[in-house]
Amino acid sequence: MRSERRLRLWLERGESGYYLRDAESGEPVRWSDSRVRVVPVAGVSYRAEVLPDASFDPGRRLALVPEPENEHDPNAVAIWNEERTLQLGYVPRDVAPSLEGDEQVVSLWRVDGGLRVLIVPATAWIGQPR
Repeated sequence: MRSERRLRLWLERGESGYYLRDAESGEPVRWSDSRVRVVPVAGVSYRAEVLPDASFDPGRRLALVPEPENEHDPNAVAIWNEERTLQLGYVPRDVAPSLEGDEQVVSLWRVDGGLRVLIVPATAWIGQPR
């Protein structure tokens, strides 16, 4: 991810979640943009009962919690609701090792049986509709 300029994003409502828009230029930001990571939450099927909880609705802030003692993967990073009362799943195994540990995470898009989340640097600004 680039660090030259502070990343500034607007969340723009869609049918099942939010699209991204560059707050400076007004241009759409694709999920493949190198400044952002949009990833599916891994392991949701093991905690499917918490997926409908409002704390995971698109636009909600989430928490990343490293699990260095995880017996299956010492690089595992769990995804919890902002209050850290419900765990939904994990950052995908191929993404977790590259995280710095201070990223911001926002629920972005609901899909059948899953959720896509936005992961951005701690310095990013994320504007949300009221």
